[in-house]
Amino acid sequence: MIFFNNITKKYENGTVALDNVSFFVDKGEFVFIVGSSGAGKSTITKLILCEEKPTSGSVLINGINVGGLKQKEMPYYRRQLGMVFQDFRLLPNKSVYDNIAFAMQVRGASTKEIRRSVPNVLSMVGLSSKARVRPNQLSGGEQQRVSLARAMVNNPPVLIADEPTGNLDPSTAYDIMRLLEDINKKGTTVLAVTHARDIVNKMKKRVIEIDNGSIIRDEVGGYSNES
Repeated sequence: MIFFNNITKKYENGTVALDNVSFFVDKGEFVFIVGSSGAGKSTITKLILCEEKPTSGSVLINGINVGGLKQKEMPYYRRQLGMVFQDFRLLPNKSVYDNIAFAMQVRGASTKEIRRSVPNVLSMVGLSSKARVRPNQLSGGEQQRVSLARAMVNNPPVLIADEPTGNLDPSTAYDIMRLLEDINKKGTTVLAVTHARDIVNKMKKRVIEIDNGSIIRDEVGGYSNES
């Protein structure tokens, strides 16, 4: 589902963010990408989203070589990805329902589809009663649940969670990770980029650890003791 093949990414200022990195994530896996600030985690996300292109090597997502995509192909490609961010990125002037519906409207979904799908994903994240409120009336954890619902409403095969618990207290953060785990159990491939050591250690999933642009560990478990 995700294949990084000998990826090197060198920025214009000379920084080598990734140095000959290779890894794959199979369909249906749940994988953490971990490492300290500046290790190269964010560059991996940017490459998957086509916000950056590799200096060398190839990135394949669901069989698509994303480095070779033309600009007009980007919207179609990105519909295969669900994205959850640390800062939620909800539209403040729209209700919870309309925030999620907007993700479907962008891809041309019918009103009938929207009316069927939005309540389903709100139920999935436990926010059926909050459909008509605005984001500023929600707690941080509830806002992240809305972000998850929005990411999943179009049934993407891959969900990328970039520091999804960074703005949440430990208890709420763990609830969000459990939601990600539930989504994964239904068949969605989940790649979670995080520095949340306690959560990674509790979840006992596959961990790819990045340090100074290179993979130093790839195995099931938590953070290494040396990290």
